[in-house]
Amino acid sequence: MALEIYIDGKYYPKDQARISVYDHGLLYGDGIFEGIRAYNGRVFRLEEHLERLYLSARSILIDVPLSRDEMREAILETLRRNKLENSYIRLLVTRGVGDLGLDPRKCPKASVIIIADTIKLYPPETYENGLKLIIASTRKNSPDALSPRIKSLNYLNNILAKMEAYNAGAAEAVMLDR
Repeated sequence: MALEIYIDGKYYPKDQARISVYDHGLLYGDGIFEGIRAYNGRVFRLEEHLERLYLSARSILIDVPLSRDEMREAILETLRRNKLENSYIRLLVTRGVGDLGLDPRKCPKASVIIIADTIKLYPPETYENGLKLIIASTRKNSPDALSPRIKSLNYLNNILAKMEAYNAGAAEAVMLDR
């Protein structure tokens, strides 16, 4: 059974899920996300995640096209359709489709994407033996530039820190804020 991905009110098989190349989430990282876990078919702290998602959306002036109740139901339906008990849920809201300019007014409607899948972060022996860390030279985003309360789609500094860890033979990188 192919996983089904929720995109703007419809479900698509994983290999047919598509977004526009003009989506500002893709073009500019203009959007927000939540990473949520489900254990034994129950979504962990769903209400807190939804609260943060809607606060983040308000902070960057995105009008989420679903009410909280509709969003909650879309998440739960995505889990049901994929028959997942233990999973990772990636909930994304982008500013939506616009043009190549930065003007957010040209994006008439935000997009909602929900992905639910299994995730394995580390091999089992890691939980017995630990893992190697580095202190990354890449720093966290300055709170003067972007509030750390906003879970922005722009994770480039995190990716650079992860690459730095791998290049040093480590599994993870600790990022400092200064």
